[in-house]
Amino acid sequence: MKKTIALLIVSLCLNISAAEPVNSSSPNAICPITGKAANPAITTVYEDNTYAFFDEASRAKFEADRTASLYQQLGGKAALEAAVELFYVKVLADDRVKHFFDDVSMIKQKRKQKEFLSAALGGPIPYTGKDLRKAHEDMNLTDVHFNAIAEHLQATLEELKVDKALITQAMSIVGSTRNAVLNRPEATKP
Repeated sequence: MKKTIALLIVSLCLNISAAEPVNSSSPNAICPITGKAANPAITTVYEDNTYAFFDEASRAKFEADRTASLYQQLGGKAALEAAVELFYVKVLADDRVKHFFDDVSMIKQKRKQKEFLSAALGGPIPYTGKDLRKAHEDMNLTDVHFNAIAEHLQATLEELKVDKALITQAMSIVGSTRNAVLNRPEATKP
């Protein structure tokens, strides 16, 4: 796989917004770009979901945003799914972190991770799960755990032959989540 998804298991602490797929014939469809009522005659299909838009300019913006997203640059849905599967093989074999998943349904975990990563990287489906702090608040995570996850991320991306520039971008984003994942105060900006 030449292009694959940069999975950010430790997630992004940024606000994530994405479009809800709609039934284009629904009279209540809302344009994901303008927030106005969508015209059911103006649609596009992206990764097997149909999106309806207020006008042609909104559809064009949606399509341009998808093309320019890190999600799409890395291969979209199929690449994300492959990367998450490989990533968890590595995580579940690591004594430093595997115990965090002892009582976790890995089917649900992988599904939630794929949903989150899609939205975080510019895919069109919104993430509806917990934010980073809530999701990790009672886990007593340390830098050792965070670093282990980051190592597995990097190894996964390298194994899948992701372009080095995209790996660097993904690892930078992952690093920016450290305080949220470890439930530390956010650094203040000058």
